[in-house]
Amino acid sequence: MAIQPVLIEGPNGPLFAIHHPPAENAPERGDLIYVPPFAEEMNQARRMAAMQARRLVHAGYGVLLLDPAGTGDSGGDFADARWDGWLEDIAAGLDWLEGRGRPLAGLWGLRLGGLLAVAAARANPARVPRLLLWQPVTSGRTFLNQFLRLRVAAGLSGDGERETTATLRAALAAGEPVEIAGYPLAPALAAAIEGADLTVPPPEACAVAWLDMVASPDSPPPPASARTIAAWREAGVSVAHRTVVGEPF
Repeated sequence: MAIQPVLIEGPNGPLFAIHHPPAENAPERGDLIYVPPFAEEMNQARRMAAMQARRLVHAGYGVLLLDPAGTGDSGGDFADARWDGWLEDIAAGLDWLEGRGRPLAGLWGLRLGGLLAVAAARANPARVPRLLLWQPVTSGRTFLNQFLRLRVAAGLSGDGERETTATLRAALAAGEPVEIAGYPLAPALAAAIEGADLTVPPPEACAVAWLDMVASPDSPPPPASARTIAAWREAGVSVAHRTVVGEPF
């Protein structure tokens, strides 16, 4: 079966996606929905996501590469994107697969998409049997700080009053959107990212495969990953963790 570009009717506008059906000669393993990373990381990771989708196809998985509302080729503007809306978009992807009789293998989340995928699994405990997490963000607050620093760094060479993460947070708290690297960040989305973390584990019945990229074979997993995985296992969640040596992409 050929790769299919599709439009899904989402609650926040049309959602563009690419569906990779499993190879016909491979065992049927169900479909994964790819939940992409945030802002420019999504664009930088597109090639890797497409390559991995092709590998999964030959292992018997279908893959739905989904652009949430306001991103990629989906409807809406990034300025209007909201965390809860993205959770609704993932649910619309689940509905689309179910409507075509495709069994769901799980959600595949990269970076902030991993944090969003875990939230989606908690919101749909009976529908998401597995999570595949690539270098998931464990703290939305830390991630937001790093994102705000992109604007701070961009302004260091300019004249006038220097911005800081504190002044940018104050603007967001006052209801003002902040543009960072060409992406207008809405206060509501920033607040949702700020409050998201992996303290609450996914449902106990949801098996997790967690991959962290490291610089060398003897590198330990990131401390935040190790702490979160230990807490999840203590809560009864099955987590298979592996480090992968490779260049950041």
